[in-house]
Amino acid sequence: MNEFDNAVLECFLENQLQLFPEKVADTLEEAEDFLEECMAVVVNSLDEVLEYFDEEGIDTEGAVGEDILEADEVFDIGDGRYLIVEA
Repeated sequence: MNEFDNAVLECFLENQLQLFPEKVADTLEEAEDFLEECMAVVVNSLDEVLEYFDEEGIDTEGAVGEDILEADEVFDIGDGRYLIVEA
């Protein structure tokens, strides 16, 4: 089970509408429950984002480098880490 720290949870709460048409969480606890349910992951670098998509067999449509950060599923936590949420 992933442990999501407050930085991750706050990032998701602030940016969840980039992936979903309406809010799925209003509190840190709801955000944590939601992220655990959908098996979201936190990775430590852009390379790990690309690696994750590759391992999951997700077509990155030839995205290279920071292009992958434009994917709706990728949330930039702001400290070098990224949250990946598969809707």
